[in-house]
Amino acid sequence: MDRPELVAEVDRAWARPVVMTPVFALIALVGGASPSFGLRANLLVLTTGGALFWLGMSPHAPRRTSPPRLARGATWWLVPLLLFGVVEGATFLNGTYAYPTLSRLADPVLEHYWARAGAYYGWLWAFWAMVRR
Repeated sequence: MDRPELVAEVDRAWARPVVMTPVFALIALVGGASPSFGLRANLLVLTTGGALFWLGMSPHAPRRTSPPRLARGATWWLVPLLLFGVVEGATFLNGTYAYPTLSRLADPVLEHYWARAGAYYGWLWAFWAMVRR
């Protein structure tokens, strides 16, 4: 009786969470020290995002298998995303402060260092998850 051999894929050493967690924490701590939409913050986002984008397009990053097809209920998650985009875009184009965007509502929270660093950290992990797919 032949049994199929089970083989687990092992990530490259630099792509493991044990390595990526401190790297992302360091980037987040540096990014949290920068003022919102400042030159340093924009350069950090562009260079980090550009590097992650390059990794996502290159064959160097280890990939995880994605589901062959999304479930039917998953399309309902697009409704809040599209609604968010429409509200943000309409308010931006309208140029009024009577109906603030969600970005403006988040500004008082993101004025604090730890909240801004936490937002950077979450953004980095979300982007890394997309790179791995």
